Amino acid sequence: MELSDLYSEKILQIAGNPPKAPRLADPDASARKVSRVCGSSIEVDVTVSDGIITGYGHDLSACALGQTSAAIVAREIVGTSVDEFRTVRDLMFRMLKEEGAPPSGKWDDLRFLEPVREYRPRHTSTMLVFDAVVEALDKIEAKRVA
Repeated sequence: MELSDLYSEKILQIAGNPPKAPRLADPDASARKVSRVCGSSIEVDVTVSDGIITGYGHDLSACALGQTSAAIVAREIVGTSVDEFRTVRDLMFRMLKEEGAPPSGKWDDLRFLEPVREYRPRHTSTMLVFDAVVEALDKIEAKRVA
């Protein structure tokens, strides 16, 4: 497979039609992640109530792969439990690094990113949104424990 084959019609469609996800005025936590390989970056804002993600926003500058994963997250994250999101992040990691199956259910469109597995330099940009959200969730949990 050529690198250009990664950018399927579906990837470009999702990346080109992202849901609106403006930054939150009063998030419970924010986190920023940057790919040193390609320069893609994302800053996310998250709110959580009773273990459910109730608000999400981001500022994104990424390649089509990072845009695709961020668009799917923006579309699906509100109403997702913190535990489910952590599981989705772990499934994405295993899909890319260990030939695991892609997430399913409402996260099914993440399967279109499965070919990224063959291009290690693109793993980080694909995972940016997941890693940023988990970092924000970790900050929220740390505040609650303190």
